[in-house]
Amino acid sequence: MSSTSVKTRIVPATRDDIPLIRQFILELAEYERARPGEAPVTEKDIAETLFGEHRAAEVLIAYLGDEPAGFALFFHNYSTWLGNRGIYLEDLFVKPAFRKTGVGFALLRELARIAVDRKCGRVDWAVLNWNELAISFYKQIGARHMDEWSIFRLSGDALTRVAGEAK
Repeated sequence: MSSTSVKTRIVPATRDDIPLIRQFILELAEYERARPGEAPVTEKDIAETLFGEHRAAEVLIAYLGDEPAGFALFFHNYSTWLGNRGIYLEDLFVKPAFRKTGVGFALLRELARIAVDRKCGRVDWAVLNWNELAISFYKQIGARHMDEWSIFRLSGDALTRVAGEAK
C-alpha cells in the first residue's frame, strides 16, 4: 500500500476497538518472539484496564485509509527530577504490511502532541536490543538511547515472594 496515495489517520481507541487492540497486542507479542501463552491478555482485561473505572492507559489507533495499521499504548509516569509528569510508551506496533509508510512516525507525532498539550516533560519507551529497524527509526527522529540505564522487572513468583516478605 503506497503511503503517498493513502492518508494516515490517528484516533483514540474506544470500547468498540477492544478486539482490535487485543489483536494488535497478540501480533506484537509474536513479533517480539514471545513464547506461547506469554501474552494471556483477554478482551475482558482490556475492557477493565483501558475503559473501566480506573483506567491504566490510553491507546491510539492508526489507520492507513480504512485499514487498521498499528497502535500505540501509553500512560503517564512522573519525573522527580523534572517535577513533572511524562508519558511512557508501553507499546508501539505497526503491522508488517504497513511498515515504512509513515504510520509509526504518525503515531509518535500524535503522542508527542499529546505530551506537549498535557505539559509533559518527556516521552520514554523501551526497545528490544535486536530490533535494529526500530532503533534506527528512533535515532532518525532525534530520540536519545539511554544506554546508561538498564530495565529491571519484578514479576511472577519473585513479585509474590517480595510482596510476602514486605508484610
